[in-house]
Amino acid sequence: MPTVFTHAVTAVATGKLFYPRQMSRRFWLASVFCAVAPDLDVIGFQFGVHYNALLGHRGLTHSLVFALALSLIVVLTLFRRLPQTDTIRSPWRVRLIFVAYFFVVTASHGVLDAMTNGGLGVAFFAPFDATRYFFPWQPIQVSPIGATHFFSHYGLAVMLSELQWLWLPSLGLMLIAKLLRMR
Repeated sequence: MPTVFTHAVTAVATGKLFYPRQMSRRFWLASVFCAVAPDLDVIGFQFGVHYNALLGHRGLTHSLVFALALSLIVVLTLFRRLPQTDTIRSPWRVRLIFVAYFFVVTASHGVLDAMTNGGLGVAFFAPFDATRYFFPWQPIQVSPIGATHFFSHYGLAVMLSELQWLWLPSLGLMLIAKLLRMR
């Protein structure tokens, strides 16, 4: 998996592309939460849940079903009053756009994990299919689970990999979007 930092960076970059206006702190916190929430499944290790189980790491919480459920919960609980846009006045349309945004942010977690070079893959279609998937292209160095291994030479290699493959491209996309909006 990429580090929690990279999942957060991806959420912020997606948010900047999604909605160029000033957004509330709640929006940004919800974005980061949705991007990192799938990794809450690592708590299961403390309770004896096996990695390859449905509730194991990269299982149900990394699925598209989970992404949809979490996005609905976030929008319905945290965003009862949504900002109107210049072009969309219907509150239901705006709410649907927000659900789609939080779905993409949450699902991006599994997508990034499927681009790493370690682990058992991602159960994108759980609970209907427990098959774990990787993408054919896996440029991202898998992050160690646990803080002790993170602060090591391997942890540095992971951060450099994420800088190259995710942080710099995210920054580039945000800059391009900003330049296009200025025109």
